[in-house]
Amino acid sequence: MTTHTAAPAQQDGGATILEIAQQPDAWREVAGRSDEQAATFLADVLARPDLRVILTGAGSSAFAGDIAAPALRRHLNRRVDSIATTDIVAGPLDHLEPGTPTLLVSFARSGNSPESLATTALADQFVDQVWHLVLTCDRDGKLGRAHLGRDHSLVVYMPERTNDSGFAMTSSLTSMLLSCLTLLGGARPKDIEALARGAEHLIGLQDDIRVLAQAGKQRFVYLGSGPLQGLAQESALKLLELTAGEVVTYFDSPLGFRHGPKSVLDADTLAVVYVSTDPYTRRYDLDIVAELGAQLGAENVRVISTEPAPAESGTTVVIPGLDGLSDSLVALPYLVFAQYLALFTSLAHAKTPDNPFPSGEVSRVVRGVTIYPMDGRR
Repeated sequence: MTTHTAAPAQQDGGATILEIAQQPDAWREVAGRSDEQAATFLADVLARPDLRVILTGAGSSAFAGDIAAPALRRHLNRRVDSIATTDIVAGPLDHLEPGTPTLLVSFARSGNSPESLATTALADQFVDQVWHLVLTCDRDGKLGRAHLGRDHSLVVYMPERTNDSGFAMTSSLTSMLLSCLTLLGGARPKDIEALARGAEHLIGLQDDIRVLAQAGKQRFVYLGSGPLQGLAQESALKLLELTAGEVVTYFDSPLGFRHGPKSVLDADTLAVVYVSTDPYTRRYDLDIVAELGAQLGAENVRVISTEPAPAESGTTVVIPGLDGLSDSLVALPYLVFAQYLALFTSLAHAKTPDNPFPSGEVSRVVRGVTIYPMDGRR
């Protein structure tokens, strides 16, 4: 792993803090690109009325699919499933449908994870008609190289700087997610500019987030509805990764949390609730915010929202300028909050965010996975 020397102002945030802060400009770069080849490829594939879309990846890349899928279902008006590569590899016949024409969208920072390569190979083996859209950050990665020049494949590379050198996926994840929402979900340049400005607003609040991280909480609960549940899962993973497992993290939906998982709460818990932009869903989110505020105290609840929430329930971080955008889109600037909280909590635990596992127990690119061949049965 590359070693970075942090400037004093970064306070040992290394490459990770820089990769978080570069996201608004990286998103603008994604928005500014014009790819006629991609447009033609996808128009031909999406013209098929019986097409199924599968969004796939592992870890954070899988959560990108969870965040994007609802927006794609609405925009494309067709079946869109988010299925992790780890699930497809372990049970391909549970997830792949031979007779259903399928567009497999792969999210892969490096494209070197064994499951990423195996999933596209299994789709080729078991699906009669399959097309591949590979979203990746590494031009030298195995997945991208394997699909370059193939008739039924399209490889879209993210801006070079988003191939994060830090341990955790930050700008790589959001750039791939944004590319997916642009190519398949109808995200417009003006939407992306609003998201970039929202992220810049959060970047300006990083000192406040650092203070929050230094409070020394040992349990963190993230809640979100619909696409924001995928965001909650990514937030929990980010914090778990960067603290090398020294804090307890949990995620759920606001409604699901009451059905047993609420047992995780104690006096040492910080709860983060991502509030939906949908007026109907928002009511359920605000109900759990009020309930958490009553149980934990408002000072131990953070509400991330595009508009103000009742002050007595918790401290609200309002991200302006996002009116009318879907939850799949606002998840992007919401993620910046989660990334900073994970980074600064990592530093508070005396970890090195760029490499929280110096002994290699957990690696940046997964190693040690044996991929077993599948026979021809269906």
